[in-house]
Amino acid sequence: MSAEEPMPEAGEIVVCTVREITPHGIYVNLDQYGGTNGFLHVSEISTGWVRNIERVAKVSQKLVLKVIRANRMRREIDLSLRQVTNEERRAKVIEWKREERAVTIMAAVEKRLGLDASRSRALKEKLEEQFGTLYEAFENVAKKGEKALEPTGLTPDVARVVAELASEKIIPPSYEVGALVEISSRSSNGIEQVKKALSAATVGLQSAEIHITYAGAPKYRVRVVADDYKQAEKSLDTALRKIKEGTGKHDAFSFKREISRKHGGAS
Repeated sequence: MSAEEPMPEAGEIVVCTVREITPHGIYVNLDQYGGTNGFLHVSEISTGWVRNIERVAKVSQKLVLKVIRANRMRREIDLSLRQVTNEERRAKVIEWKREERAVTIMAAVEKRLGLDASRSRALKEKLEEQFGTLYEAFENVAKKGEKALEPTGLTPDVARVVAELASEKIIPPSYEVGALVEISSRSSNGIEQVKKALSAATVGLQSAEIHITYAGAPKYRVRVVADDYKQAEKSLDTALRKIKEGTGKHDAFSFKREISRKHGGAS
């Protein structure tokens, strides 16, 4: 490895592949740095005593580690497993999976369009300049189609291929939240009053989908789906408020929140 090749910074979380296991520690390759060599000393595996390192990891296994020292002159990288929190590990795995998926999609785009290295690099730079990362570019295109690529100035044939392949490989994330609503009316036109109150919940929610289903009188299930979790929650709150406002003074209204769900997206 030449001195010009990139190295991680101390404190950085990296994905590694186990190359060799010894009594003193584990030798790994850093996946996101071209297979750069790194070492995980036995003292950095766990806060307690490690009796058998081979019970911790196997050759070819993936590990999420933290860089504790990176000596650029000697090209040595020391790593830690015990200093990685569960949240850091989860976030890094998601990031790494997204990068891998983006690389796969980009390779498919290159093949479909017959791009050489120079044209491929130019396309990647345009996408990253507009969207931040390659994965975010493909995710936006999967959500919005070719129109998401208009600011990049890509030709229609290139934009079409990028949109087709992004849509094939990425299911945009969506969030579903809901509540079980109980509503009844003692008015003479009670049934119509309830229908009117429920119908009001669906008006004006342009950034989310709302579905109301009968769950056995006097219960109704309200489900809201949106691209963003906070937006889904906000839209559900709005829907419940509208239902309550639509009830009369002689009507009974209550609700119980239900488990939220995430669909699609890289995880």
